[in-house]
Amino acid sequence: MTHWRRIRDIVAGGLINAFLVSMPHSAFSYPIDCAILLCMAGSFPASAECAAAKAEVIRRITPWPVEPPLQLWRCPMGSSPSLPIEGGEILSPEITAYRDAIEVWHLAKHVTNGSGGRDIYLTTLRGTYDEAGHFVRQSVGENDWPAWLQSTVQARTGSTLLNSYGTSFRAIVLRMQDYTGTYFTEWVSY
Repeated sequence: MTHWRRIRDIVAGGLINAFLVSMPHSAFSYPIDCAILLCMAGSFPASAECAAAKAEVIRRITPWPVEPPLQLWRCPMGSSPSLPIEGGEILSPEITAYRDAIEVWHLAKHVTNGSGGRDIYLTTLRGTYDEAGHFVRQSVGENDWPAWLQSTVQARTGSTLLNSYGTSFRAIVLRMQDYTGTYFTEWVSY
C-alpha cells in the first residue's frame, strides 16, 4: 500500500511541477518596485504586471499613507551616478525625476451638526520625496493647494472641500509623471 502511495505522490508532484513551469510568471517574480517605476513611466499601461504594480502603490498609500509609494532601495538598478538612495545605490537624474514628481495628497473632510450649526473639519496632508529620497508628509491648508489639485477636487466633488456641505469622506489623490513629462492623477476614495 505504501508503495502505491509513494508512486501517487511522485506522479502528483511531477504534474504540479509541470503545471507551475508552464504557467506565466507571476507579477511578483521580480522586485515590485522595479515594476512600479517602469509602469509609472508609461502611465501604468494595461498589463498584468502594471496592474499589480498600481495595486501595490495604492495599497501602500491607503487607507493612510503609511509607506512611500515608490521604494527604490528595493529595486536593484545599477544606475548611473547622481543622487544616493538608501543602501548607497545611486539614482540617475531620470529616475530621480520620476520619484520627485510623485505627490500623495490625503484629503479628509468630517461634517458634524452641533448646536451652533454645521461644523466642517478639513485635513490635508501632502506627501513628497525630499532631496535625500525620504518620503515626508506635511499639513497643507486648502488655500495653499496647487491649481491642479483644486481642479481635480472640483471635478470630482463638484465644489471645493471646505465649501461643500456634503457628507464626510476620505480620499487619496496620487499625482505622478510619465516618461513624456505629462502628469496624471489617481483618485482613491476609502
